Amino acid sequence: MTRVCLVDDHPTFRAGLRALLEASGIEVAGEAAGGADAVDCAKEFSPDVMLMDLSMPEVDGAEATRRMTRELPDIPVVVLTSFSDRTRIMDALDAGAVGYLLKDADPEELVRGVQAAADGHAPLDPRAARELLSSRRGSPGAEALSAREVEVLKLVAAGHPNKVIALRLGISEKTVKNHLSAVFQKLNVTDRTQAALWAQRHEDELGGR
Repeated sequence: MTRVCLVDDHPTFRAGLRALLEASGIEVAGEAAGGADAVDCAKEFSPDVMLMDLSMPEVDGAEATRRMTRELPDIPVVVLTSFSDRTRIMDALDAGAVGYLLKDADPEELVRGVQAAADGHAPLDPRAARELLSSRRGSPGAEALSAREVEVLKLVAAGHPNKVIALRLGISEKTVKNHLSAVFQKLNVTDRTQAALWAQRHEDELGGR
């Protein structure tokens, strides 16, 4: 069973989200009322996924996500917020969030997003994805990438971690990281989630490589 921790400063929302998740077979292992307690909550309960609000007093969700990424990098953070503007999306992803979901999404979509993150994928609300993709118009095409970089990018877009990519391609994890650094630079993106989004938008180009 997938286990999550909820980080949100609104107890009524947390209660409703807990009810939704638990009715869908997802265990809510712990809760935190603010970003300042997020890391402690994760350390205490070792969840499969952290669900992180953005707008919270004292320590906001982006800063809490940075702390999580630094101290507990193996626990994926998915932002769950009301904001869908490009600045907040980019701030969250740059902080290390693997996904970005919106609170007014269909309940089934929220549940699928949590499970996707637990399975190693990068869930993005379609509205957030459109916002990000619109900002990437005019970015370099697939021709900027080497054949090996394309292979790595396709596997990243499929949700595979570096260890699996290394095994699939018969290379070391360090080499995978080096290829990813080159991909990020060439595509003008900053992390795996943005690279995966780019790959989804340019699927036809990549398919021909």
